[in-house]
Amino acid sequence: MNNHIWFDAIGWLGAALLLVAYAMISSKKLEVDSTVYQLLNIVGSVFLVANTIFYRAYPSSFVNVIWAGIAIFFMMTRSRFSSG
Repeated sequence: MNNHIWFDAIGWLGAALLLVAYAMISSKKLEVDSTVYQLLNIVGSVFLVANTIFYRAYPSSFVNVIWAGIAIFFMMTRSRFSSG
C-alpha cells in the first residue's frame, strides 16, 4: 500500500474525530472540560497534522498544531487545578 492511502486514511480519521468531538459537545453528551473531548481534539488534530504535512498544506498544519496545543493546555490546566 502506498503512502498516499495511509495518509489519506489518517487524515479522514482525524477529521472524523474532530467532528465527533464537536457533535458530542453540541448535543451535550460531553462537557467542554471532559478528558474525552480534549483527547478527541488532540488525536484528531495530530492525525490531521500528519496528513497536511504529508501533502504540504502548511496553513492547515499550523491550525491543527495550535488546536492540539489548546487541548493539551486545557487538559494540563484542568488537572493542575483539580489536584490542588
